[in-house]
Amino acid sequence: QVQLVESGGGLVQTGGSLRLSCEASGSIFLIVHAMAWYRQAPGKQRELVATITRGGSTSYGDSVQGRFTISRDNAKNTMSLQMTNLKPEDTAVYYCAAQIGRIGVYDYWGQGTQVTVSS
Repeated sequence: QVQLVESGGGLVQTGGSLRLSCEASGSIFLIVHAMAWYRQAPGKQRELVATITRGGSTSYGDSVQGRFTISRDNAKNTMSLQMTNLKPEDTAVYYCAAQIGRIGVYDYWGQGTQVTVSS
């Protein structure tokens, strides 16, 4: 059973930094294609934060461009999101997502980790 587990959320002041991590586990034959971070704030739609392909190509949402950095380690099936210069509007539950069974579809999701930025 493939699982994605996030860690690293918490409470931080405006301008601070946090690093989120996500680990995919469950099979020694696991091949993880593209991965992504999404977030969802209360009362708002889920928002794509950043994506990274297996080859390392990245893309970012406009609201986090220049402040967040996504990275991954294919050998360990892990992904990270380094968040800097955090703002109150970054407050949300952050979800890790991965394309494992099918390329082009985020078919596995983590349980989410809360990030709260105080003003």
